[in-house]
Amino acid sequence: MNIVLASASPRRRELLERAGIDFRVQVSDAQEHIEPGDSPAQAVMRLAAQKAAAIDADADDLVIGADTVVVFADEILGKPADKQDAFRMLRMLSGRTHSVYTGVCLRRGGTEECFHVCTQVTFYPLTDAQIRAYIDTGEPMDKAGAYGIQGRGCTLVRGIQGDYFNVVGLPVAAVCRKIEEIRNK
Repeated sequence: MNIVLASASPRRRELLERAGIDFRVQVSDAQEHIEPGDSPAQAVMRLAAQKAAAIDADADDLVIGADTVVVFADEILGKPADKQDAFRMLRMLSGRTHSVYTGVCLRRGGTEECFHVCTQVTFYPLTDAQIRAYIDTGEPMDKAGAYGIQGRGCTLVRGIQGDYFNVVGLPVAAVCRKIEEIRNK
């Protein structure tokens, strides 16, 4: 069974490599669009399934699709549209706790198994100057919620409750366990 990661994310690639998983990358061209009325869990699992389904893979290949969003006050925060949007998101998260959801879909042949993991993240209170300085690094621009916990964004985080790697973009331990279950079937 070959494993295919349906993601261009260098963070997801690095996590699977660290876990010792042998895989290849095939970037999904699925459009990322959150449907109105979707809960965060539904949204990330549906997007992960769409990404996995968009990959042209052999019947025995196991395709991994994943999607991550940040949620605060019932608002799903994806990647910021621009610096102003990044500032809005980071100001909103300052001094508060938010949720990070990652949906994962494991697709093999005609079957798929989707699940999600949720982690709580609490930020330190941030000044406008701190937010602008972080935005000026460029790091927030391609990250859900406008921050990367594995980069300079680590200085924003007071604490987390749950899976750190989920916040990075892939709950790698849960994924590895699901892969083992599939291999053993």
